[in-house]
Amino acid sequence: MIPRLAHSMIVNRYLRRNFRQSAIQMGLWLPLMVASGCSFFPASEAQPGPGGQGGRPEENGPVAVETARAEAGSLGGASSYTGTTRPDRQVTLRSQVSGTVIDLLGDVGDPVSQNNLIAQLDGDFQTTSLNQAQAELSARRAATAQAEVSITDAQSTVVQAQATLDQARIDANRLRQLANQGAISQQSAEAAELAVTNAQQAVRSAQAQVAAQRQAVAAAANQIDAQRAVVAQSQRQLSYTDVRSPLTGVILSRQVDIGDFVESGAALLELGDLSALEVTVQVSELDIGRLRLGQPAQVRLDAFPDAGVISGQIERIAPVADSTSRLIPVQVRIPNVGGQIGSGLLARVQFSAGQGGRVVVPTSALSVGETENTVFVIEGEGEQAKAIARSVKTGEQGQDRIEILSGLEANEPFVVQSDRPLTSGQAVRFSILSE
Repeated sequence: MIPRLAHSMIVNRYLRRNFRQSAIQMGLWLPLMVASGCSFFPASEAQPGPGGQGGRPEENGPVAVETARAEAGSLGGASSYTGTTRPDRQVTLRSQVSGTVIDLLGDVGDPVSQNNLIAQLDGDFQTTSLNQAQAELSARRAATAQAEVSITDAQSTVVQAQATLDQARIDANRLRQLANQGAISQQSAEAAELAVTNAQQAVRSAQAQVAAQRQAVAAAANQIDAQRAVVAQSQRQLSYTDVRSPLTGVILSRQVDIGDFVESGAALLELGDLSALEVTVQVSELDIGRLRLGQPAQVRLDAFPDAGVISGQIERIAPVADSTSRLIPVQVRIPNVGGQIGSGLLARVQFSAGQGGRVVVPTSALSVGETENTVFVIEGEGEQAKAIARSVKTGEQGQDRIEILSGLEANEPFVVQSDRPLTSGQAVRFSILSE
C-alpha cells in the first residue's frame, strides 16, 4: 500500500506541474498576470490603481503605448483549391492525309524539337497524284505554245490580206480612170472595185483569227495557272506524309503503331511543352472578386512534397461561370525548372484572399483616441517619438481586425493600444511589446 500511495503522489505532482505549463502555453497566463498586478507595460508605465497607488504619471507626460508595423494582409486568410497540372502548350498531331503509318521516330516521353520529323505515312497515292498533275501542267503548257504559234500564223495572214487589199485598191483606181476615158469597159472597172471589197473582207477575217488565237492563248495561260495550283496542292499533300513537330517539348501520348492505316484527321501523337505548366482551379463566385490577373499563387504538388511551395501567378480568369455550380475557372501558370514536373499531377493552389495594397490592423488601433476612424502613427524615435492622428478609410471588419483601405501604408508604425486616450502630437514611450 505504501509504494502505491507514493506512486499516486508522484503522478499527481507531475500532472499539476504539466497543467501549469499547458495553461501558460494556451494563453491562460494573462488572468494570472492581471491578478498579481502584472501588465503589458513596465511598472513605471502601468495605469494607476484605485486611490492613486502605484505612482500616477503626469497628464502631459509621455504616454505608454504598444506599437506595431502595418502589414498587408487579409481578414479571411488564404483560400485553397485543387487542380491538375498540364503543359503550357499542348497539341494533338493529326494526319492530314489518308495512308499507312510506315515509321515512328519517337515514343512517349521522348523529347522533340520544333520541325523535327517524328512520323511518316505511305505517300504512294500522293506521289501518283503529283505526277498526274505535273503531266497535265506540261500538256497545258504545250497547248499554250501551240496557240502562240497560231497567233503568229494568223498575223502573217493579216499581213498578206492587207497587201492584197492595197494592190486591189491600186488596180481599181487605175481601171476606173481608164473606164472613165473609155479605154476599157465599165465592167472591168467594176470587177476591180469588187476585188477591193473582197480583199477588205479577207483582212477583217484574218484580224479576227488573230484575236481568237490571242484569246486562246490567254485561256491556256489561265489553265496553266490553275494547273500550277493543282501541282502545289499535290506537293503539299505529299509533304503531309512527313509528320513534323510544331513545338519543342516531349511526346505525351501515342495513338498509332507502325502499319496502322489512318484516315485524314486521325490523331497520331500528342505533344506538350513542359517548360512551364498550367493549373486550372474552380473558384466560387463568392471569392472571385478577391482575385486578379498577375496575382501571386502558391502551388504544392503531392508528387513532389520535397519541392515545397512553387510560386506562380494567375494568368487567366474565365469571364463566364458554370451556370449550375457557379464556379469560375482560374488558370495559374508555374515554372517547371528542370522539367521534372509532368502533366496530370494533383496540384494544391493557394491564393491570398485579400486584395493587393490593403492593410489590416487590430480593431484596438481605432480606439486609442477620441475620434472615430483615426489611427495614431509614430513619428520620431526614442524620446522624440510622438503619436500623430491620421484619418483612415476602413473596409471589412473581422472579429478583432479591420481593413484599412486608405490612410495607412504598409510598414508604417502605429499605436495598437495605450494606457490612456491619445491626442495628436502627444509624446509617447514604447512598451516592451512594441515593434
